[in-house]
Amino acid sequence: MSSQRKTRTKSTDVFSDRHSRKLEHLRREIAVEAARIIATESQTNFHTAKRKAAERIGASQHLALPSNLEVQEALQHYQRLYGGREHAENIEQLRLVAIEAMQQLDEFSPRLVGSVLDGTAGKHARVALHLFSEPFEKLVMFLLERGISFSQDQRQIRWHDGAHRTIPILLIDVNNSKVELAVFSPVDLRQSPPSPIDGNPQQRANLTEVECLLSPQVLLLENA
Repeated sequence: MSSQRKTRTKSTDVFSDRHSRKLEHLRREIAVEAARIIATESQTNFHTAKRKAAERIGASQHLALPSNLEVQEALQHYQRLYGGREHAENIEQLRLVAIEAMQQLDEFSPRLVGSVLDGTAGKHARVALHLFSEPFEKLVMFLLERGISFSQDQRQIRWHDGAHRTIPILLIDVNNSKVELAVFSPVDLRQSPPSPIDGNPQQRANLTEVECLLSPQVLLLENA
């Protein structure tokens, strides 16, 4: 009797291990396909990309999908393999757009965030900036007075304390590229909001730091 119980336990463990390995393989497969979708199909929403990837490979969306961090790592790997010179040139062009926008909006302490900063942006990615204005209408008046067209939206984010905050978003065009302006209170310069990738404080860069990301040749052309 004791021997039978032991045999059944071992069989169950083997099945469980096999099932876990299958799920892990499926998560990696979904992460890789989601990364390809983000890199090649102008998709910027990680959750949408994961759901689309699961559908394409015939996986149930009720299974545990990969984390945003797993997709981010797969995206970085994809771009190292397939991005090449074209990807590098696209990132530099988007960073030049960011610099121009940041120079125009210097009064609002702009900070570059997101895929243009970390180098994973695709061709049609938006340049994402955090601006700091109190009140919000001060930035709106700034844009209106300079004849800068914009559209307005908002986004809900989860803050470090678990509370949700609604952030105003303005969209402008700079050199035929979309620039997204997320508007925070000046006090939020002290602490960056949680990253949608890993939940840690979001990486931000000021104008000088963004300029340092450009290759010397591009920087010389920019300053010429």
